[in-house]
Amino acid sequence: MELSKKAEQDTKGMLDRTVQPPFELPDRLRIPEARRTDLSNGVRLWTIDAGTQPLVRLSLVFGAGTRYQSTAFAASTALNLMSEGTARYTAAQMAEQFDFYGIYYDTSIDRDYAVVTVSCLSRFLDRTLELLGEILFEPQFPDRELEIYASKRKQQLLIEREKPAYQARERFSEGLFGREHPYGRVAAADAYDALTTETLRRFYAAHYRSAGNLFAVASGRIGAETEQALGRFLERFDPTAPAPADPGVPPVVSTPLIREKRDGALQSSIRIGRVLFPKGDPDFNGLQVAATVLGGYFGSRLVKNLREDKGYTYGIYSAMLNMQHSGYFAIATDVRAEDTDRAVAEILREVERLRTETVPDAELDMVRNIIVGEMMRILDGPFGIADVTIENTQCGLTNRAVDAFFDEVRSITPERVRALAERWLDPAAFTTVIVGA
Repeated sequence: MELSKKAEQDTKGMLDRTVQPPFELPDRLRIPEARRTDLSNGVRLWTIDAGTQPLVRLSLVFGAGTRYQSTAFAASTALNLMSEGTARYTAAQMAEQFDFYGIYYDTSIDRDYAVVTVSCLSRFLDRTLELLGEILFEPQFPDRELEIYASKRKQQLLIEREKPAYQARERFSEGLFGREHPYGRVAAADAYDALTTETLRRFYAAHYRSAGNLFAVASGRIGAETEQALGRFLERFDPTAPAPADPGVPPVVSTPLIREKRDGALQSSIRIGRVLFPKGDPDFNGLQVAATVLGGYFGSRLVKNLREDKGYTYGIYSAMLNMQHSGYFAIATDVRAEDTDRAVAEILREVERLRTETVPDAELDMVRNIIVGEMMRILDGPFGIADVTIENTQCGLTNRAVDAFFDEVRSITPERVRALAERWLDPAAFTTVIVGA
């Protein structure tokens, strides 16, 4: 009888929804190791053997971002057209093969890197690598496919540039780095008309053949047989082909204010920030925490002020962003046209408050929980770990950078947050871009 009463009490306690369960930050984020193998041709392969499903994902990261191009849009067009016609398959036939075998194929590009990713069931890995080999080693860049692609992308770009948010993003890059800087350069849509298949073939030959111009990250169920198959595939890249030289970046030439008014605008797109430093800098992690306090989650200071209290916007965020040779802090929002100047003033007021007042312990604890929770979400599975591995490798770091960021989040004090904001988030150094009212 006593045992039954105790069990009943325990059950009631477990179901008492009025009592918040205890919460503690973990001591460490334990993730599977990303193991590095240097292949015979010099390609670096990271493998992450994790996950419960028979899936494999392979990402190949090339030094082929837009700052390597001498012709506008050549980098993105070459990347996207490699799968649109090979020695043995037309674009339609390649798409049919992907569908038949359930292969996911994707590409992405930024200023520094181009990434080609495939994922498949483990039993179809050989076939997937065969098709990927067609794309990477035997692209044809058909004239007709280029004509269709260039026409479509030109029209899409013209439409996008009618939107204030898109224009603000482009003007912000120009304002931060300068119009001649590869991180700030913006090309006219008509530049698509100048693309030729010969231009694409030259860019491809210079950036996608050399074993010295890529690294690879494989994740999922990676046994010995799978790793050997991946190694054989990656060793097809030419170790004798010269890797393209890094063109580097010139000095930054920032513009304090860019404002483009549009007649009848109902909204204004606002971007505020400044150029800082890449991820490897000792202050980068701490500034990520400061940016989160300011505008990195739904209940942040900027959201409470501009959305909940003032009703100027539906959303606003701030973040630290990273590139190979630089990094920057940014605040972004769209507001009602009539509230434009008031919104900018309130943003700067919140920045100044972060620079001059220490963050209350309870608020900083909440931000810690949010950041660690987001880290745990991202790292929950082999594909997320692969994405983090790619980013760290691009920055010249290892996955120990995860531990360093985790340690910073756990140990950072209100005084350090304020000191970092005071040092680096001086509004006098900001670039402000407003497109709309």
